[in-house]
Amino acid sequence: MRILVVEDDPMLLDGLTVGLGLAGFTIDPVSSCADASAAIAAQRYDAIVLDLMLPDGSGLDVLASLRGKKDLTPVLLLTARDQVPDRIAGLDAGADDYVGKPFDLDELAARLRAAVRRGTGRATASLEWRGVVLDPADKTALKGDAPVKLTRREFAVLQALMERPSATVSKAALEDTLYGWQEEVESNAVEVHIHHLRNKLGTDFIKTVRGFGYRLSEEGA
Repeated sequence: MRILVVEDDPMLLDGLTVGLGLAGFTIDPVSSCADASAAIAAQRYDAIVLDLMLPDGSGLDVLASLRGKKDLTPVLLLTARDQVPDRIAGLDAGADDYVGKPFDLDELAARLRAAVRRGTGRATASLEWRGVVLDPADKTALKGDAPVKLTRREFAVLQALMERPSATVSKAALEDTLYGWQEEVESNAVEVHIHHLRNKLGTDFIKTVRGFGYRLSEEGA
């Protein structure tokens, strides 16, 4: 999942980038309203973590602009302004959740997963397809009752496909899931991860749709 984090404290922004990265998210870090607006215009995000007090304005202005464009990307407000009226104002402005500083990083990651899950209409945290069960919370995969060892990026590719099991996901979309701005994208990285996943889950588990991307194969394909 690719997450935009908007926070003007450099140390906290670095901590969020590293910590949420270790939790399995791909993070694009920015520190101002202007940079947040530019990022949102250029990239689709699974969720946004948004500070309220930014050097060039309020995060609520970014949120209002987003919702004014009918953009339903989940937004989690992260701020020291944690009084009840502040929380009410943020939620009424269109935020999906509100976390006050200081916060627990594991809880923040769990709230992000929950916000994304609600946005996709899933009722449960785990993902299942043809006997393969993926748990985004603890980064485990099972095939039947047997654990499947996946690298971080193999897990991310499989999660992206299992979140949209009936859709064809383009190579570019998978690259967006895997790599943030500060990471170099290897030209054949997606193909390599797909190859490894087929070796681990079955050669017919993921189908190549030539010219379009990849999708999960139907039962018995």
